[in-house]
Amino acid sequence: MKEFTYNIEITSSQEEVFNALTNPFQIELWTGYPAVMDEKVGTIFSLWEGDITGCNLEVAKDYKLVQEWFFGETEQPSIVSMLLKKAGNKTRIELKHTNIPSDAYDEIVEGWKDYYLGSMKNFLEFY
Repeated sequence: MKEFTYNIEITSSQEEVFNALTNPFQIELWTGYPAVMDEKVGTIFSLWEGDITGCNLEVAKDYKLVQEWFFGETEQPSIVSMLLKKAGNKTRIELKHTNIPSDAYDEIVEGWKDYYLGSMKNFLEFY
């Protein structure tokens, strides 16, 4: 099991970034796929046609989102934590993803940088 940490700044408010992470309509706009998601603790979510599934464990509106990502049978849950912090006119996302299965690590890192946070940044800054 591996861990990945990553920080990215997006020229948008914390509210806009949080909504892009939790509003299924907005998620569909930046991913191109229907999403099952909301900002409630206990929500079982599905993104990218089920390629990413999990459960919202902790939600602090406009500030924090903690999720468990499902990878099948694993010894420890894979936990994603995203903290949203004001950084001037930007929002800084501090991502920490723990207990990533070793065989999925490279794909997960690429996914975070290019498809998840990268796509969301492009959507919020350029549309």
